[in-house]
Amino acid sequence: MKSLSIMGSTGSIGANALKIVEMFPDRFCVKVLAAKNNVSVLARQIQKFIPDFAVVFDEKSADELKRITADSGVEILYGADGYNAAASYEPVDMVIAAMVGSAGLMPTLSAIDAGKNIALANKETLVMAGNIVMKKAAEKNVKILPIDSEHSAIFQCIAGHRREDMDKVLLTASGGPFLNLPLSEFDYIKPEDAMNHPTWEMGRKISIDSATLMNKGLEVMEAGHLFGVSLEDIEVIIHPQSVIHSMVSYKDGSVIAQMGIPDMKGAIAYAMSYPERLPLGQPLPDFKSIGSLTFQKPDTGKFPCLDLAFSAGKTGGTLPSVLNAANEVAVEAFLNKRLRFTDIPEVIRKTMEKHFVVANPALSDILEADLWARKIAEEQIP
Repeated sequence: MKSLSIMGSTGSIGANALKIVEMFPDRFCVKVLAAKNNVSVLARQIQKFIPDFAVVFDEKSADELKRITADSGVEILYGADGYNAAASYEPVDMVIAAMVGSAGLMPTLSAIDAGKNIALANKETLVMAGNIVMKKAAEKNVKILPIDSEHSAIFQCIAGHRREDMDKVLLTASGGPFLNLPLSEFDYIKPEDAMNHPTWEMGRKISIDSATLMNKGLEVMEAGHLFGVSLEDIEVIIHPQSVIHSMVSYKDGSVIAQMGIPDMKGAIAYAMSYPERLPLGQPLPDFKSIGSLTFQKPDTGKFPCLDLAFSAGKTGGTLPSVLNAANEVAVEAFLNKRLRFTDIPEVIRKTMEKHFVVANPALSDILEADLWARKIAEEQIP
């Protein structure tokens, strides 16, 4: 029986992880649930899974959750101390790090310090502080198992092969909802348009990142840290059908691809059960109906966020943290209709240009850069 702490339990990844727990009650138990402030959903999860304790963002949400779940006997914590407790709770075997954005960094570090294996969906943790996180994980002998479908695919494609034989990582992207929309119409894009992803069901923030291709840029940096690959050896390929989740090429010209339907449960379950595979009952891709799988080069003229991410990743230091923070501010402003879709990359670009990069940052430098970038990005929004 594997004991879990699910950080971000009310989001898409967390909800799917709980579905897998329900499917395999003899394999998994939930010790901790943590979310931000979706009290109603978290309350239902508490009643169903009866964790040892649950965590929310602030005292107001905690008080409301205590009131709703008073008969459950589950302790309710809140704030940074609560999240750190959730990440380092002694009975837990694995922490599922599915919090959204930069909020996932400190709890993930707490989990590593406590020697917990990590099923990682929070790519921003590695974008901001990949060198620190991977070094600490190695020191603590902690496994970091990827949940993102692309990184799970890469992980599966390199299994059993020598790293020195690898040539390139071929990271696939659906292209998002605006792949075929003329650039001339981008100024009229509304938040509800951007959240209407053609193949994946995702949360609000990641849906916007997918629409701008920033999500793919963040995944490039995540892949670099997870697999020790130079960004020059990572290529992004648009694959609208989302059947091939990613590929790895080898120096003899061979290419190995991992394929499946566009559903996150497979990647989540593989991280939760590694090295075993669980009988999920997932359907295979209907290849006869699909007919053909197509590929194309990303259009960075329409989607400049991808180039911005590559630039930040190659520069390194504190710049990826600045890019991530500016993107979070800009996406939130777009969702609140304070910013046009086409202004998102401009806010990020201008913030990056103002930053003085710390080349070999300590954690304090990264956190300081994050706060600085949020302030600078916010100043550019009307």
